[in-house]
Amino acid sequence: MYEEYWGLKEKPFENTPDPHFLYQSPQHEEGLSRLLYVVQQRKGAGMLTGVFGCGKTLLSWALLNELDRDRYRLALITDPQVSPIELLRSIAHALGAGEIPLQKTDLLIIIKSILTNNMKDGKDSVVIIDEAHVIDDKDVFEQIRLLLNLQLQTRFLLTILLLGQPELRNKIDANKQLAQRIAMGYHLDPLSEEETSSYISHRLNIAKAQKPIFTDEAVKLIFQDSGGIPRRINQICDMGLFTGYAKKVEAVDEKIIQEAMDGLGMRARVIVNG
Repeated sequence: MYEEYWGLKEKPFENTPDPHFLYQSPQHEEGLSRLLYVVQQRKGAGMLTGVFGCGKTLLSWALLNELDRDRYRLALITDPQVSPIELLRSIAHALGAGEIPLQKTDLLIIIKSILTNNMKDGKDSVVIIDEAHVIDDKDVFEQIRLLLNLQLQTRFLLTILLLGQPELRNKIDANKQLAQRIAMGYHLDPLSEEETSSYISHRLNIAKAQKPIFTDEAVKLIFQDSGGIPRRINQICDMGLFTGYAKKVEAVDEKIIQEAMDGLGMRARVIVNG
């Protein structure tokens, strides 16, 4: 709607996990490199945590883009709040199993067969479990641990990456044997004010902006009210672009951002969330 007015080829602040828009802040670059290391070196398990909206899911899609599909067989689980059996069924399906049995023993046999066949074909198997912090059943974490027992003397048959909000760390620590299997972890913090400014500029550049659109004062206000969380930054900037378009202004200043914030009710949410 507002793209033509601002001279943009596409909307720059959509809250979708599009790796095309990935902003490589130092910590996002570090997080991605650690995930890649765990996968490429077959380390068994890795973990990425961060507050909601900080870019964990986007990093997982960036990771998928980095991995050669000729070498890796990938499964992305986005709704892990299930029973252990349902988790196994989801993994078996995502890894390409044809008929999905009902019994746990049969499921494990099929999964191990898929992993072994992948290995014989020169393929590595990777399971990414997003939103893992929503798992409440301790048996699910135990099942994840047991899946890591599917290994040879010299290598794991499967790499599992767990992504979630900070409380995931405590849930993993409650299963000491699983915690010991986490070869590498990383935590994403919100962006700094300088990174927020760079983040906004980066996404505008990807959308082919021909000139600066947000004033420095507007960016400061965006940072203050978003807390440096990319998802919130996207919401505010998107509404700011729409509000500026509706008012036919030449640039998005702090007054436009304030009006956008009022429309979103964002200021109240930031206060509630501390």
